[in-house]
Order: sequence, then C-alpha cells, then structure tokens
Amino acid sequence: QVQLVESGGGLVQAGGSLRLSCAASRSASVGAMGWFRQAPGKEREYVASITTNGTTTSSHIINYADSVKGRFTISRDNAKNTVYLQMNSLKPEDTAVYYCRTYGPTYWGQGTQVTVSS
Repeated sequence: QVQLVESGGGLVQAGGSLRLSCAASRSASVGAMGWFRQAPGKEREYVASITTNGTTTSSHIINYADSVKGRFTISRDNAKNTVYLQMNSLKPEDTAVYYCRTYGPTYWGQGTQVTVSS
C-alpha cells in the first residue's frame, strides 16, 4: 500500500510562485509519477509527469501539458521518495486542486488547493 501526501498549496497573486511536494510513504515500483489538477466545475486534467526509473535527472523523461509548459517544472528526489512541482508565473486559470499520481499501480494523493487571485 502506497500513500501519497501533497503539500505546498496556498493562495498567491497572479505572477507568483508555489512549490508543491508529493511524498510517498515508501518506495513504489512504478514507471512514472505525475501531477493532475481539477478546477471548479471542470474535469480533472493532466499537468505534468516524470519517469521514476534511474537516479539522475538525465535518466528521466518529463512531459508537460501545453497550458503549463515553460512555467511549471516537475522534478524528483529519489532519496526522499518525493516528487515536486515548481509553479511560476501563476495565472488565475491555474486555480485548482492539485493531485499527485503514480503510474503502473495507480495511487492518488488527496490533493492540495492552489488558488491564484487576479
């Protein structure tokens, strides 16, 4: 059983930054991890993903949704079994609950609220 705990959400003004963390309770044998988000009245959507194989940054395959490309950065710390999402140049449309997810066996975190004011 794997538990994912997100943290780092909050309220910021447009143009600001937040750094989300997703800590796993233990190492999981999965191919990748990712971030999703769900805005009020919207379906949950993909944000970013990173493979979990290897121990160096260059060994990871990283992808982003077009809406966040160039503004968000996903990274991983194997020693801490944690995935991060650095969010810069935040926009009001980024407001959502952000969820961490594993791939292979699928596990979801409970989400962390990100609110960006105009």
